[in-house]
Amino acid sequence: MAHKLWEKSTEVNKNIEKFTVGKDRELDLFLAKHDIMGSLAHTKMLAHINLLTNEEMEMIHRELIDIYAIAERGEFTIEDGVEDVHSQVELMLTRRLGDVGKKIHSGRSRNDQVLLDLKLFTREGIQKIAESVNHLFYALIEQSEKYKQVLMPGYTHLQIAMPSSFGLWFGAYAESLVDDLYFLQAAFKMCNRNPLGSAAGYGSSFPLDRMMTTELLGFDSLNYNVVYAQMGRGKLERNVSFAMATIAGTLAKLAYDACLYNSQNFNFVKLPDECTTGSSIMPHKKNPDVFELIRAKCNKIQGLPQQIMLIMNNLPSGYFRDLQIIKEVFVPAFNELLDCLDMTTYIIKEMKVNKDILKDDKYLLIFSVEEVNRLVLEGMPFRDAYKKVGLDIEAGKFTHSREVFHTHEGSIGNLCNNEIVKLGEKAFQSFNFDKIERSEKELLRR
Repeated sequence: MAHKLWEKSTEVNKNIEKFTVGKDRELDLFLAKHDIMGSLAHTKMLAHINLLTNEEMEMIHRELIDIYAIAERGEFTIEDGVEDVHSQVELMLTRRLGDVGKKIHSGRSRNDQVLLDLKLFTREGIQKIAESVNHLFYALIEQSEKYKQVLMPGYTHLQIAMPSSFGLWFGAYAESLVDDLYFLQAAFKMCNRNPLGSAAGYGSSFPLDRMMTTELLGFDSLNYNVVYAQMGRGKLERNVSFAMATIAGTLAKLAYDACLYNSQNFNFVKLPDECTTGSSIMPHKKNPDVFELIRAKCNKIQGLPQQIMLIMNNLPSGYFRDLQIIKEVFVPAFNELLDCLDMTTYIIKEMKVNKDILKDDKYLLIFSVEEVNRLVLEGMPFRDAYKKVGLDIEAGKFTHSREVFHTHEGSIGNLCNNEIVKLGEKAFQSFNFDKIERSEKELLRR
């Protein structure tokens, strides 16, 4: 039997119902434990304002904690004929508790329920992404330190340009991830505000204690204005997807470098054999499919903000069903990005570098600037030194040792990895995930 929170006496056309529900039932499974967490906080607040007795609240909490455990184990299902996660949770409570289970919806709407579910889902997703970024960050720093003495060519316009090093190459991506964490942190701060109590977007005549649910759920603050709380639907997903796209951009560039440097024409790095794939007709092939797929998936993620903007564009204030479609592109993106981060971290840790790249004479000319600088340090004007080295190159007389002596901050001989690590630690710690974990643990306490 269908169970819809809004259903009255008129039966909806089955094709219309199928179209309007769309993929909500499948996607709501990602939101199930967050919906239950929100109900734990909401019903605690309802008891505080005397819309539930303490006995009723304790009965509801016992059952909700049991249902939460089902969701945590991945065993939560939405039954045939049940529209969404909100309906399923209420149905399960009503079966177990009778009319008491029907009381949990007082003072809220499916609008603020789904807003809350999405925020709780998103902040958990952000935490997982931040932790995975942190793991990759330290893998890159470790490789930067391990290979900091190994020189490699630097390129501009894909032409050999100046000496670089694997210390610089690995370390550059580590520092890029620090900036990505700052971007993610901004999205997290916008996410970590409580919309519960905004109901359908215009508040409630019940004397709700919104500050109480804010504290119970570990939010930093309220979305104070109830209309703005509803206007945040879509905006939340867009802002978070921009932060995810920023991380994906760093991964895509790293993946491209790795594919290029792994090729025989470059032969700068070697990927683990177990991380490559073969060809059906060419027995020598060891293809960097993992990095190619990371590049493609991350480029797809970089298109996510535009998808969301196109869905939510030109909507006035208030709720519209258009917003439902955002879930279809937004919710799965977290696991896609996490997979890319985890794969990248694994291969970076196992990657080996070629320590003898610059022995090949085709890279000799990258030392031309070093020679110009040497002559300048001996007193020759820069323009004269530049001309002399240029003429030596044209005449085929250019020579230089294959060593560099860079000492300024951030250069080959002074990577500043310790400073980059401090920036990374500060960026990660400032999320303050511990506060959320303590709040949720307390709510789940029997």
